[in-house]
Amino acid sequence: MSQVLVIESSARQQDSVSRQLTAEFVRQWQAAHPQDRVQLRDLAREPVPHLDADLLGGWMTPAEQQSPAEQAALQRSERLTAELLTADVLVLAAPMYNFAIPSTLKAWLDHVLRAGVTFKYTDKGAQGLLQGKRAFVLTARGGVYAGSAMDHQEPYLRQALGFIGIHDVQFVHAEGLNLGGEFAQQGLLKARQRLAELAPAA
Repeated sequence: MSQVLVIESSARQQDSVSRQLTAEFVRQWQAAHPQDRVQLRDLAREPVPHLDADLLGGWMTPAEQQSPAEQAALQRSERLTAELLTADVLVLAAPMYNFAIPSTLKAWLDHVLRAGVTFKYTDKGAQGLLQGKRAFVLTARGGVYAGSAMDHQEPYLRQALGFIGIHDVQFVHAEGLNLGGEFAQQGLLKARQRLAELAPAA
């Protein structure tokens, strides 16, 4: 039995394509892996604060010297990191906002990319500590950006996940959604076809 952690980051609840893709992925995954447990964290409903002095203090200040705010920030980071550590499969759902990921997803990453916990520094450089995990990234994009210099989603997420040891990463892009007509229909159809291939085979 595997633990699947799903991270939603779309600011929209209704009419969100990334949420539609997530729902389809989870249905297909559970049909293929009925014993697996799925945990959902919705960063729009429960936003994670951005990196601030309290969180930095919680990480860097000895426990007996931490302020209440630093303790609370550290506990939040510990909780989010524990969810990631216990997951076997990570699903990130992200619309493209201004060529990149939502700031809420960046804030989540800032809480879980932690030296000594999810990666460590060695004399040969940084080493990820989360080997053996898999990730699926489901994106929704108004235009067509895959493989172009304007795509700052996939390269960043590949680097961030690889930095903590997650190298088995599959991307599913629903592109051209704001171009209307055939472009939007084909973009969504291709994404759904890719989902149908990935979830049962994973």
